[in-house]
Amino acid sequence: MTVPPPPHPAPSAAVTRPGSARITDAWQRKGPLAIALLPLSWCYAALGALRRTLYRSGLCKAYRAPVPVVVVGNVIAGGAGKTPVTLHLVQALQAQGWRPAVISRGYGRDTRNDPNAIAVLPGSNPRQVGDEPLLIAQRSGVPVYVAALRAAAARAALQAHPEVDVLVCDDGLQHLALARDVEIAVFNAQGVGNGWQLPAGPLREPWPRRLDVALYAGPPPPHLAASGAAAWPLQRSLACHAVGQDGRRHRLADLRGRPVHALAAIAYPQEFFAMLQAQGLQLVRSDALPDHAPLDDPAWLARLGLVADSAPTIDAPDAPVLLCTEKDAHKLWCIAPHALAVPLEVTIDPAFGQHVDALLRPCQTASPPVKKD
Repeated sequence: MTVPPPPHPAPSAAVTRPGSARITDAWQRKGPLAIALLPLSWCYAALGALRRTLYRSGLCKAYRAPVPVVVVGNVIAGGAGKTPVTLHLVQALQAQGWRPAVISRGYGRDTRNDPNAIAVLPGSNPRQVGDEPLLIAQRSGVPVYVAALRAAAARAALQAHPEVDVLVCDDGLQHLALARDVEIAVFNAQGVGNGWQLPAGPLREPWPRRLDVALYAGPPPPHLAASGAAAWPLQRSLACHAVGQDGRRHRLADLRGRPVHALAAIAYPQEFFAMLQAQGLQLVRSDALPDHAPLDDPAWLARLGLVADSAPTIDAPDAPVLLCTEKDAHKLWCIAPHALAVPLEVTIDPAFGQHVDALLRPCQTASPPVKKD
């Protein structure tokens, strides 16, 4: 969708940011705060190296699923757009004749320490299954399972759905307890930041490291060639519509000229706000909350002055519009049913799906058949 250049934000627009923004800002440079955290980064790096050595040596055993496994993740902390990529990958695999299922830890869910796997259904409670798995289940229609251990989720998915012939693990690049056949890393516009490991920098592990595929939303990350990955640019954009709790679609173009209150509980909320402005929307207030914030908790929204009972409907002329990300919607709708969710879409070269298919085919012939007890 092509839109005219956005107007400058109103000077009176209120913007709130989570305290974690200071850390993520520090990760982009080798400044005083990052330098002060270096000793902790050295400890983190040493523990990570020990863990990788234990798995490589066989002292720690990884679960090998009887079907090929594709892992989608990132080498940096925070959001990089993994969930939209997972949805895109599922569609690409289906187009190639695969029957995928998605497994995940379900970050931020209340039952994250429960060893049992949970099937994620379109009507599941996001507090029990997690924001991203619920969104994947609703958008993809494929089996989705969450568990503290991805191996448990994999077993449950294959047990309940013996037709599944490939597993897609959402956000599991560092989860070495699950053996994988294809590794896909997603990079956001910040790349690898200052190049240091947590907590002095954004890296979860040393970079560069070997990968099968890399997708990047900004400039190509440094040392990408050393990873050996096939790489493609990733274009992210908002859909041209917002969705209400009742399923009604509202064109963003029809919201131009109305005051907009934007709310996001994601890793990089400013990107969401910028995309809304690029659609020509007038943001009079932007609230950036911590990633996976419990938006279904009335205390959170009371702090923001949101009261559902007094909220205007979308059809009220000139009424302010509350917009959120698609990931946040199902929590927010519990308290603010008038909110509208704006889906995030990704565009990737079709060669990406074809390449992953080519990597998986040899693994398919080598995998033993799935048995159902």
